[in-house]
Amino acid sequence: MRMHNTHKECAVEAKLFNPNAPKKPTNLTINSDLLQKAREHHINLSQTLELRLAELIREEKRRQWLEENREAIEVYNRRIEADGVFSDGLRRF
Repeated sequence: MRMHNTHKECAVEAKLFNPNAPKKPTNLTINSDLLQKAREHHINLSQTLELRLAELIREEKRRQWLEENREAIEVYNRRIEADGVFSDGLRRF
């Protein structure tokens, strides 16, 4: 029987891109000294760029989500500050 762990899934961690999509050749301009040093250290430029782009996209999506939901988050926080949470009388910590 296959077990499915739903705790590993989260809307925030949804796939940013299809990792199985075909690769597409692209021309880039890069500082020649930086390129030389990357080659000396055997840095895979394509892989490095993909990883960094994914990070930037994740950060931007998070920033956009926070901006889109800022007002609702502020209203919720004000309500909790004023009224507390439902478990205030039930907690033992």
